[in-house]
Amino acid sequence: MSCLHYQQDELYIENVSLQTVAEQFGTPCYVYSKAAIEKNWRSFDQAFQAIPHHICYAVKANSNIAILRLLARLGSGFDIVSAGELKRVIEAGGDPSKTVFSGVGKSAIEIEFAIQNGIYCFDIESEPELMRINAIASKLNATINVALRVNPDVNPNTHAHISTGLKENKFGIEMSDVIPLCQKIKSMRSLSLIGIACHIGSQITDLQPFLLAIDSLIDLHQQLKQQDILIKHLNIGGGLGITYRDEKPPAITQYASTIQEKLNGHALELIIEPGRAIIGNAGVLLTRVEYLKHTQHKNFAIVDAGMNDLIRFALYEAWQNILPLKKRHHEKKLYDIAGPVCESSDFLGKNRELALEANDLLAVDSAGAYGFSMSSNYNTRYRPAEVMIDDTTMHLIRRRETMEDLLATEMEITSEL
Repeated sequence: MSCLHYQQDELYIENVSLQTVAEQFGTPCYVYSKAAIEKNWRSFDQAFQAIPHHICYAVKANSNIAILRLLARLGSGFDIVSAGELKRVIEAGGDPSKTVFSGVGKSAIEIEFAIQNGIYCFDIESEPELMRINAIASKLNATINVALRVNPDVNPNTHAHISTGLKENKFGIEMSDVIPLCQKIKSMRSLSLIGIACHIGSQITDLQPFLLAIDSLIDLHQQLKQQDILIKHLNIGGGLGITYRDEKPPAITQYASTIQEKLNGHALELIIEPGRAIIGNAGVLLTRVEYLKHTQHKNFAIVDAGMNDLIRFALYEAWQNILPLKKRHHEKKLYDIAGPVCESSDFLGKNRELALEANDLLAVDSAGAYGFSMSSNYNTRYRPAEVMIDDTTMHLIRRRETMEDLLATEMEITSEL
């Protein structure tokens, strides 16, 4: 559910007017609700309280250190896909021993860094990765936990760009290869096999794909037991969808109870890795209308936020609600909300019915996940500020970049090229 609400025609998060946020911190600007983040995380924790479980927040969804710190204080673990994300977890006070390292392309440097910092588990995605991790663990004289991420070939019925559990996807190990790899791990003194895992995609709004994937994991678990290979946990990944427009994802309680029924009778811990479902509806992007451009064919609202700030529409035509910070009561028109970036795909939304004037402020709803974390400096644009709302208080959790920031990592060449 969106964290936005109107009070006397003015848009709020918690008890702060977003007009006030824009005036103080400028636009574009990401704004998050502390209360919504806490509520969403606790909803998962409470829904699974009947069984041993670990909630490992998917850092890739939004990696701001203040957000990670908030989740760490709630007791969250973390799902990471890079050494940089692990560094953020550590800086936020998160516990590496509650951290799972996923991802298909772990470098030797990243693996060594993760071992030295005592992460809970590596999710292995291929045999070459397994051999690399074993060699590095042996070199460091360490024994480390691993799980095998399997590819169950389950269609999550989501956008192709965020589907990860089909045979044509790059993720996970083919089911037929899992038991031979498990047998190989038994001979590796530096590795301890503690689990099997899968993650089939993102923004999934139907329980059936999850259940099919879990059936595959349970069947594999039974086969491993017959081979005297005992594991400790099942990791079912994340992927539970949220409402952007008219989607009707299952409630967290329904999601949890259905999964718990599947696991009944199996003495296994459960790891889940929600990201979007915790942070997605808890954040918005504020933007200002620079110009209203009317042609014979279209009305354009040219805004100061572009695809470098929020790429979801340009990447997969994702729909997000766009709301005025102050409601106007004159005639509405259909507008395409266009950014300033020099790309034809640079839109935040199309065919939106709004009453607008130049300099009006807009909020792109449900932008907490894969918003700032996928932003860039394309067109040499500053990345926006981020603000956390806590009841009546505004906290700047990331300042807006400056021109000096953009140029700081580039080297001055003193001789001719």
